[in-house]
Amino acid sequence: MEWPKLINDTRFGLEDYADPKRGYARTDFRRDYDRLVFSSPFRRLQNKTQVFPLPGSVFVHNRLTHSLEVSSVGKSLADEVAALLRQKYGDREWADIFYHFGDIVAAACLAHDLGNPPFGHSGEKAISTYFSEGAGNQLRHFYTDEQWSDLTHFEGNANTFRTLTHTFKGRRRGGFAMTYTMLASIVKYPYQSVLSGDKGKFGFFEAEKADFRKIFDTLGILRLSDNPVKYARHPLVYIVEAADDICYEVMDLEDAHKLKILTTDTVIDTLMDYFSDDNNRMERMKETMSRVDDPNEKISYLRSCVVGKLVECCAHAFVDNETAILEGRFDGSLLDNIAETQHRAYRRTAELSWRKIYTAPDVVDVELAGNRIITYLMDKLMHAVINPELNYSRLLLSRIPTQYDTANPDIYERTLAVLDHLSAMTDVYALDLYRKLNGMSLPAV
Repeated sequence: MEWPKLINDTRFGLEDYADPKRGYARTDFRRDYDRLVFSSPFRRLQNKTQVFPLPGSVFVHNRLTHSLEVSSVGKSLADEVAALLRQKYGDREWADIFYHFGDIVAAACLAHDLGNPPFGHSGEKAISTYFSEGAGNQLRHFYTDEQWSDLTHFEGNANTFRTLTHTFKGRRRGGFAMTYTMLASIVKYPYQSVLSGDKGKFGFFEAEKADFRKIFDTLGILRLSDNPVKYARHPLVYIVEAADDICYEVMDLEDAHKLKILTTDTVIDTLMDYFSDDNNRMERMKETMSRVDDPNEKISYLRSCVVGKLVECCAHAFVDNETAILEGRFDGSLLDNIAETQHRAYRRTAELSWRKIYTAPDVVDVELAGNRIITYLMDKLMHAVINPELNYSRLLLSRIPTQYDTANPDIYERTLAVLDHLSAMTDVYALDLYRKLNGMSLPAV
């Protein structure tokens, strides 16, 4: 793969439209970022669970704050990589393209969770198991093998690509009309669902396969298989992925500390472990913390140190492995290829999170409630689109926003319309609709 071809500001759906630039500084990649910030799907992330229940008296991360932080870290990491690559390719006439890395990655990081349904990752699981284990299993005969695989492996990453590219009813062609490079930079799993394996991860639905191939072929991304479709990753995906991984591991520790799931000593020891190979740095950090009495402030300081260190490590890992990345043979993630001390500390952080955070009662309660709510809504909405002539179906379908094509003659497209509607819901909206459909909530009379 070649950098000059990989960085392309053509807008999806507007390929034949030349938009005169109003000012040199605001590039199309910067416009991607701005367009996302002002979009409704992005704003709705404020009422979607990240890990912990939406805040009461203690504020913890939601999908919106998580995405903003990932974008900040991603831009810093991309700028570090770009600076190193400019040193390497400074004599090339196209070397200025590296200046765009920060804006491309910042926008991709903002968008990376747009397709996730309510109630965190349990929402994805509830949708997929509705088809594989629940009432939706009886609908198998309506779909091709590839379409059924999409549904039984429903994936937020694939749904993000659809959210950004699909032309919804009454909306403009090309969805968000994002640049080709930004769209490729969010696809962590560039293959179709039949290759998803045990992890259930894939990059696009059958409905978007042609669009996906158009974008990736235009960018010159290596095609590894034609049937089933599989490509190499766009190189910038590794930066987006690293920023996401850094944020959710480190920030989850901070949230767990605020919620008193983890003690101050446990979190301090875990974060200090990232610097166990640098005694001088550790002494300076301890001295800085000694001047502060507030435990939350100490954790905040250590968190910023760890994020900075991981950004530095990942930037060097990217540049050190650039050839393998461009040749499509790089294995694992950037965080798998950082220095041993930081890699070991990161794995310990992940192990602590699984043992103490993701199995915490409040987290499990959200998963249980979310599963019940989403399964119920799926059952009602799917029954309505399968049997639209019934009176109850007509009433329910009349409440679905018109941008979702629930009357499409193709049942797979109708099913995707249900998933579009459901995954766009906030936690609060999904709960409110659940109550209304159960007769537990009525408009004030």
